Amino acid sequence: MSFSTSRFCPGPLRRRSFLEIGGLSLLGFSLTDFLKLKAQAEAGKLPVPSDTSVIFIWLPGGPPHMETYDMKPDAPVEYRGDFRPIRTNVPGIEVCELLPLHAKIADKFTLIRSVCHEFADHGGGHKRFMTGRDPKEPTGFVNDAPAVTSIVTKMLGERADGLPNVVAGVDAGRSGIDVFSLGASYLGPSQVPFMVVGDPSKPDFQVQNISVKPGMETRLEDRLTLLHGIDQLRRDADRGSMMGAMDGFNEQAFGMLTSSKVREAFDLSKEPDRVRERYGRHAYGQRGLLARRLIEAGSRFVTMVWENPQPGQTMPKDCSYNWDSHAVNCHLFNDARWRLPYYDQALTALIEDLHQRGLEKKTLLIATGEFGRTPKLSTSKGTQTGVMQPGRDHWPKSMSMLVSGGNMRTGQIIGATNAKGEHPVERILSPNDLWATVYAHLGIDATQNLIDHQGRPNPILPYGKPIEEIMPQAT
Repeated sequence: MSFSTSRFCPGPLRRRSFLEIGGLSLLGFSLTDFLKLKAQAEAGKLPVPSDTSVIFIWLPGGPPHMETYDMKPDAPVEYRGDFRPIRTNVPGIEVCELLPLHAKIADKFTLIRSVCHEFADHGGGHKRFMTGRDPKEPTGFVNDAPAVTSIVTKMLGERADGLPNVVAGVDAGRSGIDVFSLGASYLGPSQVPFMVVGDPSKPDFQVQNISVKPGMETRLEDRLTLLHGIDQLRRDADRGSMMGAMDGFNEQAFGMLTSSKVREAFDLSKEPDRVRERYGRHAYGQRGLLARRLIEAGSRFVTMVWENPQPGQTMPKDCSYNWDSHAVNCHLFNDARWRLPYYDQALTALIEDLHQRGLEKKTLLIATGEFGRTPKLSTSKGTQTGVMQPGRDHWPKSMSMLVSGGNMRTGQIIGATNAKGEHPVERILSPNDLWATVYAHLGIDATQNLIDHQGRPNPILPYGKPIEEIMPQAT
């Protein structure tokens, strides 16, 4: 699998370079520029009176539905694979034997087995899924329509306390806005997620977006010193002349940099060790925990990308960086044996934590990739191993996903595929139905129009209805 990883050169430092921070540099903007663009984009936006939120766990490459949530133990051997399903605490719901923690809490989630679309390329699949529209080009990751993250950014606006409403967590080197088709298209570069880059399980992890870059401490015009980091900046700001010299946007940017609430929301060291251990000291687990912290602090839509559970560490030669389990990339079953325990631990910890902290009604959790994998196994010589090994290719005609929380009805299965897992035969759905559910949960009217560069109205979703089986029952 090959994603675009091109980087934007941030150019020379400005005099107020302490405001040029972290993930914003990937677009070539300082935080001040970013906030100005956002303010300009606010005109005409309807307020959304809601405190609901979404955690979107994105599994790039496409998880194998036949090795996770839609197993076919009675299918021919060339379809069913090596693993067997296990029972859960809900009669009739089964999951892969490599997901034993899932089996204990099936009453707290719903499995959807019948979402499908027509775009088998990673680029086309990402764009189709993330925009709710058929892309003009079936390949490539640059959106020709705004991603859901950008639409939510525009519709929800910014919080007064500086905490980003829309956040995305990604591996180092994967923060380009087009890597996962999160581009804003005609909504403009101000309407993009706040990017959190790097592995939060690492001891030296820092959210650069809310910290001052090394070497910037002596560049402040009123001689404030930041030799002791951001805390010293906050103390000096009160007695210095800087705030009076800033315009409104600079003051807002400065407030974000110096807000204890913002910094604490991103600070995983505030969590007890037992909580961090339950999630797992790996990228999946600590990103899941960070998502919960952000939602609890007030963020509204947090995307966490789960690719390699241990980025930067030596990966088994017969495993894949992400979920793209072609035979040339990995030994499908060995990759599952390595990857799924991380996934099982992190996702179930997040589900249980949301319930334990009383967030399960306001927070909707979704875990999915852009498509499933071919029901029929294939074999090929592995690029890294040099030996023949099994794998599955891209397959948008059937896929499975997990939904939890959001005050939705759980402990059920929605939809079904045929006996070989090839295509849905019951309750056929599209990604748009999922997004219609998300928008309804967030209080966003998906029929509302957004205006493109040509002045043409475009509905937030061209079609799709909330999935009624999981929507909360009227009281």
